[in-house]
Amino acid sequence: MKKTLLLVGILALPACSVFNTIPEMAYQPTNAQNELYDLHRWAFEGRIAITNKNDGWNANINWEHSPTEDLIKLSGPLGQGGALIQVNASGVTIDQGGGDVKSSADIENFINQQVGLSVPVNSLRYWVVGLPDKSQTASTIEKGFEQVGWKNQYKTMQPVGSYVLPRNMTVTSETVKLKLFIDQWILDDKRK
Repeated sequence: MKKTLLLVGILALPACSVFNTIPEMAYQPTNAQNELYDLHRWAFEGRIAITNKNDGWNANINWEHSPTEDLIKLSGPLGQGGALIQVNASGVTIDQGGGDVKSSADIENFINQQVGLSVPVNSLRYWVVGLPDKSQTASTIEKGFEQVGWKNQYKTMQPVGSYVLPRNMTVTSETVKLKLFIDQWILDDKRK
């Protein structure tokens, strides 16, 4: 039975591309990066740390993006604690385990209240792939860009298939600093 499950898992892998990322590069905005706006399905696994004037926390992060929703799973050391955040057109649902499931139409404020992740999540969806949010004005800064009062700096980038995506980045405002280290990207190039 175990061998059958392993074989099924291996056969399912060709449906998407999994890239272990090793080489690192510097952030260089190019016209080729605009192709990333057309990448509708992606996921990554990594680590996140957030600090503000009074508090700080870190977690493992798994983020799956599709055209209709974002699923963000945060978990503590050894998978303990955490939350599953589901963002879609109708709002946000947060499952913190043990039947503690809550929803709201006010995405960013609700995520901040429930999880302490006080960043513009709708823009962060673009920032994690190295792009400015198309709906907001951005200005270029060293190793990145600034948008809606947040500095996005890409410490290192990595080749992932035909793309160059972030490996290590920081997103900072006057009161919050988010650090993200991406261990693995998973891309599904099927465009819809």
